[in-house]
Amino acid sequence: MRTYFKPIFSSLAAGFIGFFFAVTSIDAAEHTLLPSARTVHIGHFAPNVKPVLSIASGDFVNVETASMLTAEAIEKSAVVPARSIPAYQAEIFREVKDRGPGPHVLTGPIEIRGAEPGDVLEVRILSVELAHDFGFNRQRPGAGAIPEDFPNSWERILKIDRQRKRVEVAKGVVVPVNRPFFGTMGVAPPLALGRISSGPPGIHCGNLDNKDLVAGTTLFIPVHVAGARFSVGDGHAAQGHGEVDLTGIETGLKGRFQFIVRKDMKLVWPRAETPTHWMVMGLHVDLDEAMKMAVRETIDFISKRFTQLTREEAYMIASVAVDYHVTQVVDGTKGIHGMIPKSIFAAQ
Repeated sequence: MRTYFKPIFSSLAAGFIGFFFAVTSIDAAEHTLLPSARTVHIGHFAPNVKPVLSIASGDFVNVETASMLTAEAIEKSAVVPARSIPAYQAEIFREVKDRGPGPHVLTGPIEIRGAEPGDVLEVRILSVELAHDFGFNRQRPGAGAIPEDFPNSWERILKIDRQRKRVEVAKGVVVPVNRPFFGTMGVAPPLALGRISSGPPGIHCGNLDNKDLVAGTTLFIPVHVAGARFSVGDGHAAQGHGEVDLTGIETGLKGRFQFIVRKDMKLVWPRAETPTHWMVMGLHVDLDEAMKMAVRETIDFISKRFTQLTREEAYMIASVAVDYHVTQVVDGTKGIHGMIPKSIFAAQ
């Protein structure tokens, strides 16, 4: 299929505009990847997880992700009729025996041919939709922002009103679910790291739990192994910045992505872009260190993108114009992300 797409102009690296002129004339194929016992892996990222789909740079993929709830738990809750529970929920938890220490059911990996270590994978999040009529919030001993205050397990399975895009999370408390996002999007980690938990985010991206990575945004991830091997899951119908009790409204999602191998970019840590902001990230087990990292990433981005500005000026801009959000504090590695407004730069 011959596909042309409108460029989303970014300034994350030199040569970006020229790159887009090159990719707009390629043949871009459409793919669909649904969750099943053969197309998911649970609880881990690893460089040796076999790809379940192989695509070319520039291709589009329609992906669906499963919930982290078992079919039995959903049915027992009586929140939705049994017929509303996708068959793959039971199949996955019945048949997938190889599970890592994390909880996430990840669809993938997707191999993007031509991606090599040192490249950057550009992941355009074109659309995100709710896939299920159910979700949940879960608290676990030893987890969350204040585990000493909540030593017991607790879980609530919730009915999602997909038509009205809302969830009554408690009596008289209704939360909108009009900005769903994938909590976990990542590539295979470096060979030296081997198999790692899907819980903490890192240089492979992974479990960012970043509520600003909604439809219309673009994620840039450093590539560590051939083919990049992208996986996605951990759908969130809603979440507050911080995700303080451990979870948001966890559910399954449908997303449409476009994947582009960027050989003209070099990154150490993931970055992102929205229509109005550039996004930098700080990831560290210590929240103060995560903040320092996000500020340093801001200074690095501004001073390299706008070469007329000194590092001192970039530091000033970080203080007077950049908003820093606590992404999450519950994944072991904590997150801060900084939102750099494009509008303040007169000449881009």
